[in-house]
Amino acid sequence: MLVVGSLLLLSLSGALARPRPVPDGLVVLTFDDAVLSHATYVAPLLRKYGFGATFFVCEFREPAFADKSKYMSWAQIRQLYRWGFEVGSHTLTHRHVTKLTASELGAELDSIESRCRTWHISRPVTFAYPGYDTAPRALPVLHDRGYRLARAGGDRPYDPAQDDPLLVPSYTTLATNRLQILAALAQAHDGRIVVLTIHGVPDGAHDWVTTPPALFEEYLAYLHEHHYRVVALRDLARYLPARPPTVTSN
Repeated sequence: MLVVGSLLLLSLSGALARPRPVPDGLVVLTFDDAVLSHATYVAPLLRKYGFGATFFVCEFREPAFADKSKYMSWAQIRQLYRWGFEVGSHTLTHRHVTKLTASELGAELDSIESRCRTWHISRPVTFAYPGYDTAPRALPVLHDRGYRLARAGGDRPYDPAQDDPLLVPSYTTLATNRLQILAALAQAHDGRIVVLTIHGVPDGAHDWVTTPPALFEEYLAYLHEHHYRVVALRDLARYLPARPPTVTSN
């Protein structure tokens, strides 16, 4: 019986270690910087289509976040969470991880996690690198703190079988790259997942990365009409292999 039980446990652990196959047409929508239009315009449209999404929030440095004509309040961020959207971490002050020590990055993560606790929002399990800048020392910090996935840039699809889940590539939507984004969406097949990074719709705080509302609505209609499965970044955890033992950072 002991041998049979051991074999059963090994069989079960092997099954758990095998990720689910990635379906064709899988797209992740992510939104950066806690821009006001995420609450007032973006979220209602996503709910209309039944799409999932991740909102990566930060506060920048004062007095920027205090301008509520440009940035969401934490009450609005909590409402996104109550509607079922994921709230992820974008650091507190939007400092690039290349400019942070491991302890400084930990403090930035602590600050967002603390605000989430205060507003009864689940602790973030996904992260977005400010400015898409990555650094090797950031990976063990994120891993040790329980972050499952972290989004960068790179303009290519994400392949869970090949790519590090803490270095997920994405495409950035802009006012000028409609054809690039439509071509990118066509690559969501054969194990590849397309992740989009979107800033404000429009973005009154950072007009160089704005996405015009009409273009955003075109993308949503396209995703709906072509039967894409649109999810939050956290939902990709089901396609990852079993997590390895925790790596201790130095």
